[in-house]
Amino acid sequence: MNKVYKKILVCTLSIWTCIIAHAQSIHFSQFTNTPLLTNPANTGFIPDGDYRISAHYRTQYSAVMNVPYTTFAVFGDTRTFESEDQNGWLGIGTSLMRDVAGSSALSTTKLYGSVAYHQILGASSLLSGGITAGWVNKNINRSKLKFPDQFDGRFFDSNLPTNVILDNTAINYLDVQLGLNYAYFPNEQTYINGGLSIQHINKPKETFFQSTTIDVKTGGPYNQTIPIQYNIFVNGSFKTNSDWILNPNIHYSHTTGTSALALGCTAQYNLSGDGGSQLIGGLYYRLNDAIIPMIGLNIQGFAFTFSYDATVSSLTKFNNTYGALELSLVKIGLFNNADQQRRRPLICPKF
Repeated sequence: MNKVYKKILVCTLSIWTCIIAHAQSIHFSQFTNTPLLTNPANTGFIPDGDYRISAHYRTQYSAVMNVPYTTFAVFGDTRTFESEDQNGWLGIGTSLMRDVAGSSALSTTKLYGSVAYHQILGASSLLSGGITAGWVNKNINRSKLKFPDQFDGRFFDSNLPTNVILDNTAINYLDVQLGLNYAYFPNEQTYINGGLSIQHINKPKETFFQSTTIDVKTGGPYNQTIPIQYNIFVNGSFKTNSDWILNPNIHYSHTTGTSALALGCTAQYNLSGDGGSQLIGGLYYRLNDAIIPMIGLNIQGFAFTFSYDATVSSLTKFNNTYGALELSLVKIGLFNNADQQRRRPLICPKF
């Protein structure tokens, strides 16, 4: 690839990410392993455990940028305040995300707390509702940015003057999300779960410019608010025999002018006979963007998975399909071993 064109692409990506920061939200390809980030109602929604702790790492754009984009997230949640018949309980959790765009020009930190209530309906279904609220901080290191009017025909020279003026280099705001979930589990071999979440319901302001900045597209003041985002997901878990469990999944998100659809399936293979060790494999597709193979291993409740985004969009002419790498570690457990002997009212297929 021509080095000049590559530099122009890098510059364009940097400016697009830093100045129009809300155009693309932070996301993980392994959306099934980040339930608190998908829907607040997933908080404490743990069919086969009492608590859940996880860590996630993602790196992307390494093929077109000298310093790739990196995202790190950790979260934990638990069931608490269970009713005596175990048909209702409260879930509480927290999550922390850190995203660094390229050479630290833009960094994002998000700290959330979430709570959800879960109620069994009849003998084979459950309804959940939850809310997440948290603090978001975004910082720009202006000294590491280069703008189009600093391109001299061969190189970007940060010593050249620029007409781009950022009024703020750090912003903070409150972000609020709501969610609903429904689960159906007619028997020990079948489990289906679907949900809807609404993000940014308080429409927080997010801009590094003053309110008088003119949007060149509309000719009016620049819209500083983050548009509401809607997320819909459907998960399934089907035990086909004593050795295999299949987990098809679909996730759709929509915000003003932008939508994304990801779907696929993972399979768990019983390696040890007693379910203590499982091999995990799967394949996902993000519409018009990437094919995502995944592989992993679950040992005694610790699930480690690795996935790779193989780009299939027009970006392939720049990155040669080298998309994103993602790692995930999730631990699900019980507070009391005696709980293993009890029959939970929420049934999920297991070995």
